[in-house]
Amino acid sequence: MGDSWPAHRHAVRAWRQQQRGGTRDDRMLSKVTVALPPQIARQPVRIESSLGAEMESAVGEIVALDRTHGDQLEALGVLLLRTESVASSKIEFVDANLDDYARALHGSKANASASSMVAATEALESLMAATDRTRRVQLTAVLAAHKALMRDEPGERTHAGRLRLVQNWIGGSNHSPRDALYVPPPPDTVAEYMKDLFAFSNRDDVATLAQAAIAHAQFESIHPFVDGNGRIGRALINAILRRRGITTRVVVPLASALVAHRDRYFDQLNAYREGDTRPLISEFATASRIAAAESRATAQRLAEIPGEWRAALGRVRAGSAAAALLGLLPTRPVISVEDACAVLAAPVSSVYLAIDRLHEAEILRPLTDRRRNQVWGASLILDELEDLGSRISRAAR
Repeated sequence: MGDSWPAHRHAVRAWRQQQRGGTRDDRMLSKVTVALPPQIARQPVRIESSLGAEMESAVGEIVALDRTHGDQLEALGVLLLRTESVASSKIEFVDANLDDYARALHGSKANASASSMVAATEALESLMAATDRTRRVQLTAVLAAHKALMRDEPGERTHAGRLRLVQNWIGGSNHSPRDALYVPPPPDTVAEYMKDLFAFSNRDDVATLAQAAIAHAQFESIHPFVDGNGRIGRALINAILRRRGITTRVVVPLASALVAHRDRYFDQLNAYREGDTRPLISEFATASRIAAAESRATAQRLAEIPGEWRAALGRVRAGSAAAALLGLLPTRPVISVEDACAVLAAPVSSVYLAIDRLHEAEILRPLTDRRRNQVWGASLILDELEDLGSRISRAAR
């Protein structure tokens, strides 16, 4: 697309530090140059043939992923949603190991990064569910997703689910926009920019991956929230894929590919601001193709796991708690005794016996040290979750 896309303009605005701190230069700063992204609701999107071919190949992989693994789609959907949320968090340097993440799914607050990853999962899940209901990408859904992401972050609760009312910036000083890498548009412009963004996001005359890439870059340029912009902006990508019908039951873990080249991804966002959309759209096409292809391999792996469980466990009586628990694990790979009792409607004693049997067969592993309300993980599925992200990242390199 080259220079056919309008570059950001810039304007000088008055600046006054609201909270004292930093150096004398921070306190003396009186002006700041803010970015003014273009209005894009009706902007023509022109795609050259080679880029169009890249996108067509990627969309083919996504559609194949979404349509060809019917029996595993529910389990795969859970797995991919978590994979994408974890990788998206890693782009923001929020990291935790898989067991910490699994424990945080069941309420453990011991690891703040893991808790943040779980919040990112809830945010993406919320946005996808809203898109499924309305077949639109809407501000109310994005605000709800942001609230889910930020409501338990210390110091951020008052901003959760609300467009920013203050000037923010990226890089530079922590106390003022001095030497910032990028200063988003002023807060009084954010609501109008978001209205324009959603008008673009709900168009049907733009190639889907180009639409997702541009909408994401525009969102990051607006930077509509005090914090959490990156994770919500990447959740928007899958919401657009869902609205356009490219996916129906899965999410595409693009972030696992993007995190492999974090600096290049940020450079591509900067290129967008300079009026060049091609690098980011091409990156999205490559990331989507890799993520979808590796996710199909995971779907095949998920299809094999129940048979391996049955072989490891031996004969299981139909209708028993052990049989019911095996059927539950593909979509609930992290579970507590209390959860199992509630979902299976089985006596506590039967559930304990079933979990003990699955533990002895190395199907389940304990994820906490406590004796009461132990949290258990399905080892093969959790290992596949970790391996999927690693495979996508390796292939992207």
